[in-house]
Amino acid sequence: MFCKVNFVLASAIVFAGCSASSSTNGGSSNDTGSTGAPVETRAPNTSYKPAFEGQTRIGSVTTKTPYAGTAISTALQSPWGIAALPDGRLLITQKAGTMRIATTAGQLTEPITGLPPVNSKGQGGLLGLAIDPDFASNRMVYWVFSEDVEGGNLTAVAKGALSADEKRIENASVIYRATPAYNGDKHFGGRVVAMRSTSYSPAKTMAGQPLAMALNTTGRK
Repeated sequence: MFCKVNFVLASAIVFAGCSASSSTNGGSSNDTGSTGAPVETRAPNTSYKPAFEGQTRIGSVTTKTPYAGTAISTALQSPWGIAALPDGRLLITQKAGTMRIATTAGQLTEPITGLPPVNSKGQGGLLGLAIDPDFASNRMVYWVFSEDVEGGNLTAVAKGALSADEKRIENASVIYRATPAYNGDKHFGGRVVAMRSTSYSPAKTMAGQPLAMALNTTGRK
């Protein structure tokens, strides 16, 4: 069975590193729904006018509900995407172009080989990933990455099967490229979601504002 793959690709990328300590903090809105002063206080980095008041400086909120964050590993290098395997372990992409598997106790496999070359300059790299709904039987993994092509680079989507020994991706192939190519290192952000169907539907973003309105390209959609 084929899988429908929806690509939710953000126009900004946040790379989260691992912390070596645990923390407890507040998070969601309080009982009254009131807000405090904005968390972001620096001057805007663009002259674009917000569409409405508070769009870029929304007020802070507090909660009495605690949450805890615990680092399970500090050995990953610029981790970007994460997907849970059927047995509860985590398949993780690293920006430079490798995948690793981690247990929730922090044990890591060696880097998984067999992936296509990745352009990891700037905001590029090996990005989001998802496992097939039938992963237990077909071992299929989908991932988004920035790829060097003629004329520059672009966001691409690939698939391949995780080998039984979990050391490599087998039969990797690119199944989608968001054209046209762009000669830069920004706005590759990519997430992928796999669903059961007979087709896939992609979208992506890239730098170059006019592409957002061009109906004959997939750039910045």
